[in-house]
Amino acid sequence: MTKRLQYLVVSISTVLLAVLMLGLMMGRTNAADAGGPAYRHFDVLTEVISKIKSDYVEEPNMHNVTLGAVNGLLESIDPYASYLSPDQYKQYLKSRESTRAHVGLIVSRRFGYVSVVDAIPGSPADKLELTTGDVIESINNVGTRDMPLAYAEMLLQGEAGTNLELSVIRVRKSAEATKIQLTREMMAMPPVTARMLNAEIGYVKAASLEAGKVAQIAAKVRELAGQGAQKLVLDVRSNAAGSPEDGVALANLFLDKGTLAASQGQKVPRQEVKADAAKMIWSKPVLVLANRGTSGGAEVAATAILDNKRGEVVGERTYGDAAVRKALTMEDGSAVVLAVAKFYNAAGKKIQDEGVAPTLTVIDPNGGDDDADDDAPKPPTAVPQPTEKPSEDIQLKKAVEVLTSGLEAAKKSDPKIAAQNPDVKPVREAGTPTTTQPGTLGVPRKQ
Repeated sequence: MTKRLQYLVVSISTVLLAVLMLGLMMGRTNAADAGGPAYRHFDVLTEVISKIKSDYVEEPNMHNVTLGAVNGLLESIDPYASYLSPDQYKQYLKSRESTRAHVGLIVSRRFGYVSVVDAIPGSPADKLELTTGDVIESINNVGTRDMPLAYAEMLLQGEAGTNLELSVIRVRKSAEATKIQLTREMMAMPPVTARMLNAEIGYVKAASLEAGKVAQIAAKVRELAGQGAQKLVLDVRSNAAGSPEDGVALANLFLDKGTLAASQGQKVPRQEVKADAAKMIWSKPVLVLANRGTSGGAEVAATAILDNKRGEVVGERTYGDAAVRKALTMEDGSAVVLAVAKFYNAAGKKIQDEGVAPTLTVIDPNGGDDDADDDAPKPPTAVPQPTEKPSEDIQLKKAVEVLTSGLEAAKKSDPKIAAQNPDVKPVREAGTPTTTQPGTLGVPRKQ
């Protein structure tokens, strides 16, 4: 069967299963007719599959169709979800028992393929400039279309020094896939760095929140305070490694009151985390720098600071991933790796669904796909790529301007920035105290 026909059949099956899932949810919410609508959708699904099998121009491989439909259904509700066959699940469990070399890619799913969330700074993937939104078409000549995400992550790992071939669509350069070679390495996450930007503004850069990085951030903040910092930029751009719990701990460094985050699932009771005043180490002005590669724990921290009216967020809308995932086993030994609970921000919105929208949008011209915020699935298209990187960090420059002159002044100082932010509302007026005040924490932010 040609790729075009395979794509058509898989797409039809995915839509049908999505309708089926909708019917199941509708049936569950109707106590008087529990399961009734769902069974009717089962009938429709069965009949359509029967028609495809008997009347389609050629008989499809129903195993592949079903597998593709299952993966499509999982992707539609959670881009990090995976269905693993019994053999794949055994490999998955084995891979989690030891630390393996990798190429530094953090991935999810887009367009039905494995897609790049971000590349760890200094990693082989980063050195080849793989970035947010790039689509991985194949891994060692194995196509990623409908490949379980957890299995793709296993393929990216291996023995140190071994080579890996990827076919990648760099969405900002070309719609055509190119082959690249990477060598797996044993890597440590980059350390937290800090410096004074000027006489009063300190800067902390955290590329990840794993392996005690929150404690490192706290130490750097204290160092900057000792150097006379009166304001702080917390840079979590391209920070996609770290759990939501790490993000909660990071946010608490800057908040003494209010809701930091909440988690809840269908079978997971709601748990709300409040700020602990004893853990706050910085009460002066703070601003968060984020981009489309900011994900997971860093998003939790950014939205906690924003929604508690503690500081602004400058940059781009974040990727959107904050959940508790679990491998749910089935009778045949296969498993579904699925989010069983999602994290909510102080405004009551699911971080995975919403991401974090900055109060001042500043697009990085050298970032990933400019349409990364668009929820509507579409095939990758080429986007013009700047021939040279700008000599200055535009997002950091605007962050300093916000801390110095205020949000509205920073927005109006640049016509391009003003056009991107027509309805920006400041978290606070410039010059007003930024220490937490009674009655200002935990208030839902108007979008």
